[in-house]
Amino acid sequence: MSHTVHPYAHRLGIIRDWRSRWFASDKSYRSALKADLIIREFLVKELRQYFLGGIEIERNQKVVRIIIKTSRPGMLIGKSGDGVTKLRAKIMALLAKNKIDLGGQELKLDIEEIRLPESNAAIVGLMIAESLEKRLPFRRVMKQTIEKVMANKEVKGVRIYLGGRLGGAEIARSEEMKRGRVPLQTLRADVEFAREKAHMTYGDIGIKVWIYKGDIFKKDQNQKEANHS
Repeated sequence: MSHTVHPYAHRLGIIRDWRSRWFASDKSYRSALKADLIIREFLVKELRQYFLGGIEIERNQKVVRIIIKTSRPGMLIGKSGDGVTKLRAKIMALLAKNKIDLGGQELKLDIEEIRLPESNAAIVGLMIAESLEKRLPFRRVMKQTIEKVMANKEVKGVRIYLGGRLGGAEIARSEEMKRGRVPLQTLRADVEFAREKAHMTYGDIGIKVWIYKGDIFKKDQNQKEANHS
């Protein structure tokens, strides 16, 4: 029997890096993990309208660094950085409420812009959810989204799955559309995957998005690391 695995987790250590990067002792591991989960859950809800593309957390002895990837950085940062200051204050208040001590570490927020939002699976999922919540026909939404995604040069294939009471029907069902190739078993295949929910009056509609951007070879990874350093 084949097993369905998460495309991101399946490629960890091969072409993907961890989204939380830190080491901790036995005593601090529990609180650090709890802080990560609380921060992620809060940011996903709080920054939904800014089309959040991903959250990465890095820790060392002095700093807790949260990297927020969004396609609308200007709206999030605000005038003279007010948005980031307020968001940082909210995160600190949330950690204090849950009795989590950062142990003298400084909390830093870095905002990264996603230049091609249509090629990011998380943002595409949010775009579909937003359209469904506006009561647009789900088949039209799927077709238009696939056309937008495939218009990007780097995208080789896309697959979209919707599940729930589609079109307000009494009985839940699922619909799927695909364009191009999405090779899930090839470990070097750069496949982005995201889950999202469209909150409707009659219940949630589940959304899954797969975007394939070609294969990543060792030489490409080495080149990318050299450019970063």
